[in-house]
Amino acid sequence: MTRQTPLAADDTAAFTAIEAIYHAYLTGFILTLVSRAGARAAAEVVHRTFRRQQLARFLPGLKKLGIDHLPHAVACAQYHTLSNQVGGVKVEYVYESDRKAWVRYPPPRWIWSGTAICGIPSEVSRAMLTGWHANNGPVLGNPRLGFVCTAQTVDGQPGLEGYYKEYDHDLSPDERLQFAPGEECPPFDPALAPSLPAEGWPESRLRKVMRNYAMEYVTSIVPEAIAALGPSEGGSLAGHAARLIGMHCFDETAAMLGGVAPGAEGFAHYFARLARGQGDDAAVSRDGEAWIVSQSTWHLMRERRDVPREAFDAWNQLWVGAALAHDRWLRIDVTGRRDCGDPAWVWRITRRNR
Repeated sequence: MTRQTPLAADDTAAFTAIEAIYHAYLTGFILTLVSRAGARAAAEVVHRTFRRQQLARFLPGLKKLGIDHLPHAVACAQYHTLSNQVGGVKVEYVYESDRKAWVRYPPPRWIWSGTAICGIPSEVSRAMLTGWHANNGPVLGNPRLGFVCTAQTVDGQPGLEGYYKEYDHDLSPDERLQFAPGEECPPFDPALAPSLPAEGWPESRLRKVMRNYAMEYVTSIVPEAIAALGPSEGGSLAGHAARLIGMHCFDETAAMLGGVAPGAEGFAHYFARLARGQGDDAAVSRDGEAWIVSQSTWHLMRERRDVPREAFDAWNQLWVGAALAHDRWLRIDVTGRRDCGDPAWVWRITRRNR
């Protein structure tokens, strides 16, 4: 007999838990790359991740936010301000002219939350800028638009900051990102910064958007790591980080959901609720002593084509890790994979004898 947790279109607790675990996974995976593959490899993966995000989100985002008509330097700075604001990221904006506008991310940095900031090399932080900020000019068809970075938090400065500038001449590829550590962002005035209308962002919608913000980075970084490092190394490192994050985030996410019942049954309902919280159609059923979680969708990778098998294997370690933290005698077996031709993804959750 199938037992299914009631569907909740606005399960804000599940949205918050999903945001937390994917945010932690993004940061933890980058730290794993730095510590096990090296700073250069980590920077390459971060560059590819932010470039993919930029190509997919930047132009549609300008239109969605209603700022695509603005001068390019201003539009870019406002885009980063508004899009990151929606994601819960601390960000500031300063207008100087139609050809120069600042964006500043003061501490604490969202992506390097907590103590993670201490493990991020300068080149990995720069890779975010080469992946996204330096490519806005080419995407907009404006060869005169570049980004000047004036500070990086990972270098001990009070924020990642810089400005978009439209020059009087075309920029070479190497000139699209420049560094000017002697310059300083002018004072930030919240009254002059762009903001989203509060009436359009009720709590449930905001939590869902913040969830999506964290998920989209994982959507990009896992396949990009596999592409950059190869299926064996990229998949292995992605899975290792996922298991660690799953174990360490279980208590936090369980508390956000109001607690998790003991054993395989409790974990099955926790897993299914989080699956629904990320937009999937998870169902729970029982088969003897085993509990089954099944879903026919994988919202995380819905926009990606040709997702490598290793991406699912790595992502699945999030839930293996969470199960081990809940009860170290739990076992999760994947018995169906839609990406391999099965009707659905199916997990069989049992508790082994001690």
